Parts: sequence; C-alpha cells; structure tokens
Amino acid sequence: MKITLAQLNYHIGNFKANKAKIIHTLEEARERGSDLVIFSELTVSGYPPLDLLERKEFIDACLRTVDEIAPHCRDIAAIVGSPSLNTHPEGKNLFNSAFFLHEGKVQDVIHKSLLPTYDIFDEYRHFEPNADFHTLSFKGKKIALTICEDLWDEQPIEMEFGKSRLYTLSPMQELAKEDPDLIINIAASPFAYNRIAAKREVFTGKAKSYGLPVFFVNQVGAQTELIFEGGSLVVNPGGEIVGEMKRFGEDVRDFLLEEVSGAEEIKISDPEDYIPEIHEALVLGLKDFFGKMGFTDAILGLSGGIDSAVSIVLAKEALGAEHVHALLLPSQFSSGHSVSDAEQLAQNLGTPYHIIPIKTAYDEFEKLLHPYFKDLPFDVTEENLQARIRAVLLMAFSNKFGYILLNTSNKSEAAVGYGTLYGDMSGGISVLGDIYKSDVYKLAHYINREQEVIPANILIKPPSAELAPGQKDSDSLPEYSRLDRILYHYIELQTPVEEIIEKGYDEETVLRTIRLVNNSEYKRYQAPPILRISSKAFGAGRRMPLVARYF
Repeated sequence: MKITLAQLNYHIGNFKANKAKIIHTLEEARERGSDLVIFSELTVSGYPPLDLLERKEFIDACLRTVDEIAPHCRDIAAIVGSPSLNTHPEGKNLFNSAFFLHEGKVQDVIHKSLLPTYDIFDEYRHFEPNADFHTLSFKGKKIALTICEDLWDEQPIEMEFGKSRLYTLSPMQELAKEDPDLIINIAASPFAYNRIAAKREVFTGKAKSYGLPVFFVNQVGAQTELIFEGGSLVVNPGGEIVGEMKRFGEDVRDFLLEEVSGAEEIKISDPEDYIPEIHEALVLGLKDFFGKMGFTDAILGLSGGIDSAVSIVLAKEALGAEHVHALLLPSQFSSGHSVSDAEQLAQNLGTPYHIIPIKTAYDEFEKLLHPYFKDLPFDVTEENLQARIRAVLLMAFSNKFGYILLNTSNKSEAAVGYGTLYGDMSGGISVLGDIYKSDVYKLAHYINREQEVIPANILIKPPSAELAPGQKDSDSLPEYSRLDRILYHYIELQTPVEEIIEKGYDEETVLRTIRLVNNSEYKRYQAPPILRISSKAFGAGRRMPLVARYF
C-alpha cells in the first residue's frame, strides 16, 4: 500500500482554498499511484476554528466541503479532518472527526476522544469526546486512526505538583484490541522550541510499545499567534524514525507500507541550538499573519535598540524589504548613535524609512499639561508621554497607508510590565513577545552569522529605553541574564517562589520580579497577539485572573 502524507498550510474558514489544495494533492497523489492520502486534523476548517464552531453556517460549510471532496476519492482513499455533528441527544453538538473517504463517498467517521483543555487548547468547549473505538479496514489492512491527543495519552502534566499523567483513558489501548496493522495520527500540534524531542518521543514510544508502524501528519503554517512546524513523521515498528518531513514548510511524501517495517532509521539529531528553529518559526508566523489577513506592508518604530532591530530583519525576511517601513523617532534623550545605528540597519536591509524627531510634539504636550502638572518633577509620566507620541505617529502612518504596526516588545519586558500602554506596547502583532531578552541577542547574532546585517554597536551597547537622561534598563530591572532565568522558572516551569529562591537566586530579586509579573497582568490583557514559540506564552495559553491577589 502506498501512503501519502500531506503536510499542508490551511487557512481557517477559507473553504474554497482549503478544498482546492486538498483536491490538487489528491490528484497528484493518484498520478503517482498512491492508495491513501492522509491530511491533518480539522483539515477542512483549519485549526483552531475557535468559536466559529458555534455558527451553523460554518459547520454547514465544513460538511458540504467534505461532501465535495469525496467524489475525488473514487480510485484513491483519503483521511481528512473536519467537525462533524453529534446526532445523539446528549452531549455537545459536535465531534472533532476524521472522515475516511473512498469510492466517492464517506465510508467511516472516527471521532477524537481526548479533548485538551490546557495551554492554548479548549476543545471541550465545543466537542464531545468519543466513546466508540473501532479500526478502519482498507486494502486488507486494519488501521488504528487516532486524532492528535488520542496518541498522546501518556504525556506528563508540566507542573511541580499533582499527577504525572494527564489522561485516564488510552484510545490506542482500546484500538489495539482489534489487532491493527498500522497507526495513523492526524494532528494540529503547535510549535514550541522546548518540546521538539518530547513530541518525537510520543510517536517512537507508541510504535515500539505496540510493535506497529506509525504515520503522523501534522499541520504546518501559522494561525494568528499559533505556529505549526509540520515535521510529520513515519516510524517503524521498532520505534525508529524512518521518515521526517520538512519543518516550517509544506511537504507531500509517499511511503510504501510494506517497506516501512524494514526501513532503516534515519539520522535525526535535535539541534543543540534552538535559535535557528525560533528564527524560522517567527518568519513563518509573520508571513502567514500578513498573507492570510490580506495585509502586505508593515511598519515599526526603529529605535537603534536590539528588539526593533531583530524585528525589522524578521519582517524583511517574511514580507520583503519594500514592504517593511520604519520610522526613526528620536527625542531629546536619544543618543546620536541610536539614530545612526537605526539608519545604518535600514540601509543594510533596503527598507524605506523616515526620521521624525518628536521633541516639538513633546514640548507642545508639556505646555498643554503645565497648568495642571505645575512644577511637579519629571517622572514616568513624561517618559510614557514620549512612547505614546511615537505610537500616535506610527498609527497615523498605519491609518494613512494601510500598514500594520509591529509590536517589538520582548517577553522579559512583557513579563515585568516594562512597557507603556498605548505606547511601545501598541501593535497588530507582537513579533518578540514570547522571546526573552537573552534570546533576542542570540537571534541577532544568528542573523549576523554570515555578514553584519545588524550593526555591531546595537549588539554591544547597554539596553535602554532612552526616555530619560542616561537611562539604562538595568536602572529599573535586574540584569537580563538573571531576570530571564527567574522568569523562565516562574512562567514556563511554574516553579513555586520558595523553590526558585532555593535554587540560589537572590531572594529580594526573586520577590521583586514575581511582584512585577503579577502586578503587570492588566497590561498584558491589552497587549496584541504574540507569536508563540514556547510551551507557555502570554495570551491564550496563560490565563491568569486580572483582579487577584495570589502572591
């Protein structure tokens, strides 16, 4: 049996484009003599459709599209993902399903059993869990068809307390009772740089445990903040990876089932440096955000600092130099080299830019406010005023020319609230909001790996918001090397505060950092969506109460 794995980039709700892509792939696979084409989870609708699943016309379009794909499966079979209706009177209205299409019609429908409700997932909000387990029969083979989480039942809970296993049910154990010949898993598993090896181990472990080949098809592409890396796999019954598909790009490959069992393991080594993966993910995230939204051009404030420098390079790679516009907005506190560094970077990239000093606007605001502020001393009010003037100018260009403003704040700043609401926190999409400052520097060095794209001075000067005379980030925050490690323990690992201190971090620094994180929740509630590259990004995957006193 020739099996085709179709790792494609779908657009949520774009049924016409998704259908065309599926049918085109089927036709090409048929010409190559393929017997079965496997597509990813919720192929037809795109993943995650979120509350579009509550709209009748959306579900009708999903089911209609499946019916329109089925006639193209007369001499070839396909597995496509789509919501399906729960016709039982009890439970949620929908299932998350895999449709088995053959001989021009729907032959069977398999429903997902394990519905994740952690991190960015909220599937139980819409779907009913499956309780009917059976294999598919095709060309004399019995197929154990699973949907994403259904093969991930043994994954641990990533917390410092509680149980070590997330689910009490194992769908694969139920399917194994029918003595299947192979396992298929269709998924929409988002990228997290610190979960690459763990994801592979799920499939190698299941293949070895059941002594069956595993065919895993993952979605690729970005959907708002979520980035799917692809990386679909074929694993032999011994738990050895014998095929791995492209990461961060569409890929379609054929495999002979009879050869998979005897195929030799291919050499896969987890990258020692995760920065190249993050780089690819962010470029894909930006490219798809603009492409799927119908936007073409971006704008950002180019300050001469490391964050805006890395952001403009990523945007240029995703959109093209002519589609990325920069405003250099110096104030009376901006150093001369910040302007010259930013200008040199824009010239290196070939991106259009303008220099608009903001001192005149700032002086006018001071005059306007003086009768009320009188002789009160300069403080954060005047600092934030500069950031908000810059946001007004950037948004004026956005409105006038249709540019989308890129937010360039990093995760360290977002965590501790080191940013100005309606100022430098503004934007349509956050490029670096899931990247700690330490890793922003690593990204910059990676960008400069072959030639100096980002001027060297940007990489070596102390980070500063330049909103006050002689200001440095270290005046307000711990050194980023220490800050980022504390934040990683508290946010990603959810380590209790006492244990962070026990690991050797200064108690006063830890307590101050955690207090800043918790007190800044109100700012993050108003932040733009953040391109997600970790297992715990701010936004939909980290839901904290705004009005709470939990530390």
